[in-house]
Amino acid sequence: MSEQKYAFPTEVLSLPSKGLLYPKDHPLSSGQIDVKYMTAKEEDILTSTNLIDKGIVIDRVLESVIANDKIKLNDMLLGDKNALMVGTRVLGYGSEYLVKLTDPDTTLEVEHSFDLTKLNNVEIDYDLLKSGKNEFEFTTPNSNNKLKFKILTHADENNIQKEIDGYKKLAEATGVSNEMTTRLKYQIISVDGDEKQETINEFVDNRFLALDTREFRKYIKSVTPDIDFTQEYTSQIGETHKVNIPIGVRFFWPDSEI
Repeated sequence: MSEQKYAFPTEVLSLPSKGLLYPKDHPLSSGQIDVKYMTAKEEDILTSTNLIDKGIVIDRVLESVIANDKIKLNDMLLGDKNALMVGTRVLGYGSEYLVKLTDPDTTLEVEHSFDLTKLNNVEIDYDLLKSGKNEFEFTTPNSNNKLKFKILTHADENNIQKEIDGYKKLAEATGVSNEMTTRLKYQIISVDGDEKQETINEFVDNRFLALDTREFRKYIKSVTPDIDFTQEYTSQIGETHKVNIPIGVRFFWPDSEI
């Protein structure tokens, strides 16, 4: 239970970031978050067809269960938001998560139950996380450009999705998605010391070599705190595989038909 006094029962969840990338005066810098147990209020949110149609129903639930009103979902790193989502699901409906997946050996669709409490954090080098500063440096191995970048937050992800949606018609017409370049433009803070957005955009569109983007993405992964959504699965013929747990629309509706 939380040590802070609330007028409702709460639990403390640990964050994959350990709070290291938030300012020291931010409530998430403790590496923990107090969450309320789900109630009928949250079930009302989950059954809102309007929120479901807009694709924001889970975000509204997460906003509702954050106990400390000084913490905003938009400020949370994506990995920390994932931990909040998993923890809220476990507190609300238990750790068993029944899904349908394709058996890797037989290619048949099967039902399988995963234990959400067995999810671990992604293994990263926490020594590379500077306390209180969401900022990293990377030098491209081929072009020798010095980049500064950040780990994306929930607000960043929302803005990225809005831009991608805005380009939807163009993507349909050309068959080319600009999701990767859009994400890079939000993630990069400066190029060779230049923080102007037009400089970053021009670099990503015209000068960021494919060989360098590949290494850049690998480095980002090595410093991004998150939940590891893979677990072992024993196939229909007895072989053990590491599989990605599908986080679909039924994540918060365990009693619904899969």
